[in-house]
Amino acid sequence: MNRNIVHIDLDTFFVSCERLLNSELNGKPVLVGGTSGRGVVAACSYEARTYGVHSAMPMQMARRLCPEAIVVKGNSSIYSKFSEDITDIIKEESPLYEKSSIDEFYIDVSGMDKFYGSYLWAQELRKRIIRETGLPISFGLSTNKTVSKVATGEIKPNNYMQVESGHEKEFLAPLLVKKIPMVGDHTYKILLNMGVRYVKTIQEMPIELMDKVMGKNGIALWKKAQGIDNSLVEPYHERKSISSSLTFEKDTIDVQALKKLLLAMAEKLAFYLRNGNKLTSCVTVTIRYSDFDTRTRQKRIPYTSLDHTLIATTMELFDQLYNRRVLVRLVGVRFSHLVGGSYQMRLFEDNANLIKLYQQMDKMRNRFGQNAVRRASTLGTRGIGQMSNPFNGQPPVMPAHRRI
Repeated sequence: MNRNIVHIDLDTFFVSCERLLNSELNGKPVLVGGTSGRGVVAACSYEARTYGVHSAMPMQMARRLCPEAIVVKGNSSIYSKFSEDITDIIKEESPLYEKSSIDEFYIDVSGMDKFYGSYLWAQELRKRIIRETGLPISFGLSTNKTVSKVATGEIKPNNYMQVESGHEKEFLAPLLVKKIPMVGDHTYKILLNMGVRYVKTIQEMPIELMDKVMGKNGIALWKKAQGIDNSLVEPYHERKSISSSLTFEKDTIDVQALKKLLLAMAEKLAFYLRNGNKLTSCVTVTIRYSDFDTRTRQKRIPYTSLDHTLIATTMELFDQLYNRRVLVRLVGVRFSHLVGGSYQMRLFEDNANLIKLYQQMDKMRNRFGQNAVRRASTLGTRGIGQMSNPFNGQPPVMPAHRRI
């Protein structure tokens, strides 16, 4: 039996949300993202794209390309609420779905043709989402995730299409290779150097050549170019790490301020771990200097979720990393190698009263807000942001670009 996979994309999602809140933005070039000097474009309207603007572009460059653009500071909580409303509709209507990002979904409707028709069902779902949320939406339907995603990209904005079974290879052949989801800028340059510009060229190449040049990724790319993708729709995403980072509005060499910020990040991430019954065994600290030289260092530790251990490790790694008298542009902390479970107190090393203190602090945070209890040394830190529940099985929400 052929599979039927629907890929749904909420067109220019952040912009569309802002337009629902402010109709004066309709039909005008809109940029959503950081409004400060180092802000980045999180999303842009199609009107802005005609000027060469694209997401992840520095806001200053985008404003030079499109001076008449209206800049809106992003609001993650608003976008999350709209995304949750759409998720509720898809959850109610769909037999099996995967939320791959805040504005993208995959739905497995295999077997539905016997009863209703997968293409007709997807159109009805699209109509309901538009009717109940007012947001534009596009979808592609095919036998696998890759072809459906490419189809959505080809048919946008606010439209839909189906690639019939057996026509996947024919559909992909005339497209640029960078249309295949796994092809980023680096891979695209490699392919161009090989003389590969269109998918059809890869289709005609022997798989052994792709293996020799790019290894396992080459084999995966060759299969996708043929329209072959057996990956499943996964309803739950197990988070493998949790992190926090911040780019400063102005580069700084204030070591105490940097340590204060890293301490606040580690404290908040540790709270998320305990709230999600997670433990980490690897701490990573990142520093990016003003010349964009980026350094990272990590350390393996016994599984824990306790502030004092994680903060001490974070500070130790920072002291090892910060060895240049150069202004710092960005700092970040990541906890990885996560496992489920509650912390088990070490008999000869941990203090029972300290464990009880953490438990009471977490209760107060959950009741009165994440900033209800903080270390005095972290007061005054801004821009770290908050997450509702990073371990709810949903993909991380892309936050509005923060600068302090």
